[in-house]
Amino acid sequence: MSHRISPVIPGFGLTLGYTLVYLSLLVLIPLGAMFVHASQLTWAQFWEVISAPRVLAALKLSFGTALVAALLNGVIGTLLAWVLVRYPFPGRKIIDAMIDLPFALPTAVAGIALTALYAPAGSVGQLAGEFGLKIAYTPLGIALALTFITLPFVVRTLQPVLADIPREVEEAAACLGASPWQAFRHVLLPALLPAWLTGFGLAFARGIGEYGSVIFIAGNMPGKTEILPLLIMVKLDQYDYTGATSIGVLMLVVAFVLLLPLNLLQRRIAIR
Repeated sequence: MSHRISPVIPGFGLTLGYTLVYLSLLVLIPLGAMFVHASQLTWAQFWEVISAPRVLAALKLSFGTALVAALLNGVIGTLLAWVLVRYPFPGRKIIDAMIDLPFALPTAVAGIALTALYAPAGSVGQLAGEFGLKIAYTPLGIALALTFITLPFVVRTLQPVLADIPREVEEAAACLGASPWQAFRHVLLPALLPAWLTGFGLAFARGIGEYGSVIFIAGNMPGKTEILPLLIMVKLDQYDYTGATSIGVLMLVVAFVLLLPLNLLQRRIAIR
């Protein structure tokens, strides 16, 4: 006689109900309210707000620097994850713990520290100035701050996947005559790519909406180094709530359009 095993978590109906209520209260209802508030404008008024030169410049800057930071972390984070997983060395646990510092450190504190370091009067800023390079108060400084903030997303996404790939697989590929590049291309990359895309997407999404670590190092010059989250705060300070929500809707739609194909590609690769 077979015995039915009781699930550890309550049944599907109860858990699904809690999930939908939780998701609605924290995500769907606030986002819906933002769309409702923005709908107070006519389409012509909405288009006038989101097509303003200042908004378009901030949109280009926010998404461009977030993309650059995510791509940089895609490379740097992969190397860091590889070293931390595959090579034992003194101080590895300390470095591994330091990866999570951007999560624990208040973003405003990180922004102040980066600005003090990379400003023209800072130690690194002075050295860069001797070569004619300005870091703080430029898009380069913004990308640098976003790279610092979003690094853990890629590293922590890739680490468990790398740890689950046995080294015997690489050794078998080498025994069959594969070069290191061929082993990486045909053995490691297919297993790492879905996780890499996940880490890249998380880093990109976080970079788009980052505020605290950027406002100090950006310089906040309208049309040059002003990011979209700051522009939203400017609208709110001016009590232009409809304009702020309109820019928020623009950010949400553009981010969704960019991230949806990435998620679909990730799922397709994972199925293969």
